[in-house]
Amino acid sequence: MKHEIAPVYDGNSRILILGSFPSEASRAAGFFYGNPNNRFWRVLSRLFEDAAGTQTEEKKAFLLRHNVALWDVIASCTVKGSSDASIRDVIPNDITPILKTADIKTVYLNGKLADRLFEKYIICDIPHICLPSTSPANAQYSLELLCDAWSVIRCNL
Repeated sequence: MKHEIAPVYDGNSRILILGSFPSEASRAAGFFYGNPNNRFWRVLSRLFEDAAGTQTEEKKAFLLRHNVALWDVIASCTVKGSSDASIRDVIPNDITPILKTADIKTVYLNGKLADRLFEKYIICDIPHICLPSTSPANAQYSLELLCDAWSVIRCNL
């Protein structure tokens, strides 16, 4: 399966958030974190004290307004549904265009799988930090705990 959602970034982006690969809901919606039970947009909205909106263009504007670049580590893979455990045959995305355009200070990985894949496939000298996954499958983290953990982003903007 090929990743078909374009990255979001511009010359003002200072941090890059990378997930692993879009879920079925995200692929159907044509944009990142399309599963309404994924807490990504709620976490960032609280973090920046600003509404991300509900439409794709609103979410893109929100990210750019807060100097956030967003993409995924995987360009294509074999996957069953939305199961991270089923991901095989990984081909990574080339993040070079983002790094050439934006002065990225820190890369944040949304979950352990994204972190493992980043460390395995992506070569760059920019510091990276693994954050707890915002996925609904990560039930051990409440929204409050996620917001606390993700608040480290504010320090690097």
